[in-house]
Amino acid sequence: MNFDLDCHTRRELGYHLIDVVDSYFGSLPDRPVQRPAKDRIYRPYESALPETGEDPGKVLDEVCRELIDDGFHIPSAHYLGMMNPTPTYMAFLAESLVAALNPQLATVARSPLTSRIEAETVRWIGELVGWPGAFSGTFTTGGNEANFSALAMALSKRFPDVIENGVASIGAPPVFYASQEAHHSLEKSAGVLGLGRRALRRIPVDERLHMNVRGLETAIETDLAAGNKPFCVVGTAGTTSSGAIDELPLVAEICRRHNLWFHVDGAYGAALLFSQRHRSLVRGIEQADSVTLDPHKWLAMPFSVGLVLTQHPEALLHTFSVPCPYLQKSSAGLPDNLSISAQWSRRMNSLKLWLTLRVHGRQAYQQLIDRQMKLAEDFARWVTASNSFELAAPQVLPILNLRVKGSDARPQQLHACHSSIIEMVNRDGQRWISEAMVNGHSAIRTMIISYLSEERHLHGLQAALQTAVASAASLAA
Repeated sequence: MNFDLDCHTRRELGYHLIDVVDSYFGSLPDRPVQRPAKDRIYRPYESALPETGEDPGKVLDEVCRELIDDGFHIPSAHYLGMMNPTPTYMAFLAESLVAALNPQLATVARSPLTSRIEAETVRWIGELVGWPGAFSGTFTTGGNEANFSALAMALSKRFPDVIENGVASIGAPPVFYASQEAHHSLEKSAGVLGLGRRALRRIPVDERLHMNVRGLETAIETDLAAGNKPFCVVGTAGTTSSGAIDELPLVAEICRRHNLWFHVDGAYGAALLFSQRHRSLVRGIEQADSVTLDPHKWLAMPFSVGLVLTQHPEALLHTFSVPCPYLQKSSAGLPDNLSISAQWSRRMNSLKLWLTLRVHGRQAYQQLIDRQMKLAEDFARWVTASNSFELAAPQVLPILNLRVKGSDARPQQLHACHSSIIEMVNRDGQRWISEAMVNGHSAIRTMIISYLSEERHLHGLQAALQTAVASAASLAA
């Protein structure tokens, strides 16, 4: 079979896919997240590599049916677990268009229009951050690459020779700081950058799960006295486990005093910038040298898309630019993406966000954020009034951490109890929640992330939690 399908076949396949996707989107408000536990039997595929092709309509229909009938449905309104959203339909259309046009974002010369769209999207987000001067940024595969890029910039800004001569040229161990609750991508980045994962100093948190600023000061002073070279502090705006937001203005002041790069990992929480009502929760983010944002979290984008921004455009170029004489130069006035990114050949990850913003606007995100914050506050009040559960951490964003009320169990017993409750809630496949470790302690974690989730979905979850904790208590009796 030739790769170049005829017009009739292309249209037939395309219309069928649109019908499947339309039906799927229509089912999401009530679609179970997965099959009931007794039906989750997934055997590996063991067929041989096809030597000749099959009928494309038959194959497409088969894979659509299997993925939908047997899949794990993150876009469902009943998915109340991790930071994975229901994608906007405009984002789906954008992804389809990008796959068809296959633009190459390495250089402006080969992507003059798509580079301008990407630069405009970066500008929109940077303007929301509130930097007064010039800034720059680039799209990434997600928060891990964005944090990696920010740490690479911080390292090259503090130690300019490191790009050419390596970490050994620093002359002493470089170190950086983040809270105990900050994302584990920081360890991964430290290892890949050649710093070693032990270069990350994990700072204890206070009772509200903020990085302890006194502990931060002490750690910096201890490292300086030991001859180490501090270069960066990472503040978190919306931790993965609990949604805690570090006291960014206080962290920024410490960074200024010690001449350290201030990075804010706002992969989740920086989306608050879209809400005029709630953006004050990330006050101080405008003092950051760099910011991470993951639109495939709170901004309802499909995987994968991240963003790293900085108010030091020269740092991006110094860190990532490599002479490449065989590539054509452009006079468009925009930097080539390969010169400001850890990637080289790169997909156009910006179109889905740009198109969604063009069609729906900032206010649509503001309404989403404000509504989900209200739902989370109502859920927190239910927990507070419950005879069975209590909050294991303050509710700041639409993330709820619960624990069994009045439990004096040892950590292993509490973990087993919570795991049992979560398994019972998830058993029928209708909904999905998860467990988290918050400041070293087990918690039942749920969050509101889908723009389709409403009060009725949360009431259903509350009823399921109540039934599960009663069953757990009867089994323990």
